[in-house]
Amino acid sequence: MERLVGTIRRECLDQVVIFNERRLKRVLRDYLRYYHGWRTHQSLGMDAPDGRPGQAAAAGHVVEFPELGGLHHHYERVAA
Repeated sequence: MERLVGTIRRECLDQVVIFNERRLKRVLRDYLRYYHGWRTHQSLGMDAPDGRPGQAAAAGHVVEFPELGGLHHHYERVAA
């Protein structure tokens, strides 16, 4: 648990300004969605806890999608 709290603090909360409880909840919700859906984890063979779909090179070109207002990003292939 300490490792998770430290990761949330370093990768998220140290990078944004929180003005109220509602903003904190929204930032944490968005970060945890990113953390489980896209962030790589060494212990999972560089996959995310929820798993990420494999995408063949023929699926199209790579597009960057911002997460948390651009603080983090994930990448997907999209058809041209």
